[in-house]
Amino acid sequence: MDKEGSVVCVVDDDESVCRGLGRLLKSGGFRVEAYASASDFLDSVRREVCACLVVDVRMPGMDGLELQSRLASSGCEVPIIFMTAHDDKQAEREALTLGAVAFLYKPFDGDVLLAAVRAGLEAGTRGRT
Repeated sequence: MDKEGSVVCVVDDDESVCRGLGRLLKSGGFRVEAYASASDFLDSVRREVCACLVVDVRMPGMDGLELQSRLASSGCEVPIIFMTAHDDKQAEREALTLGAVAFLYKPFDGDVLLAAVRAGLEAGTRGRT
């Protein structure tokens, strides 16, 4: 299944991370929308176009795991890829147990992220937010 051109949403409170991931994902053929917080993503009228979500684990306010939980409780099955700069095996276990596609530790190779996004899209788990 070719998902080139799919919208990948990046949620990270670090603007430079959002820009960098945006460039990487665009180079992989994806359209990108970036959000500075989990709340911004949830409040967006555009979230329904999200085919895959790349989320930082630790953010001010609502963290990535809470975002995952809220999406799941609303019936959303959008593929989620987590990323973190912290060695957090408990968060990794929780995220993967709740269905995350991947859990990446920063810094990670761009090809690993692109492969994870493609795997999430191939799994056909896209849901409505």
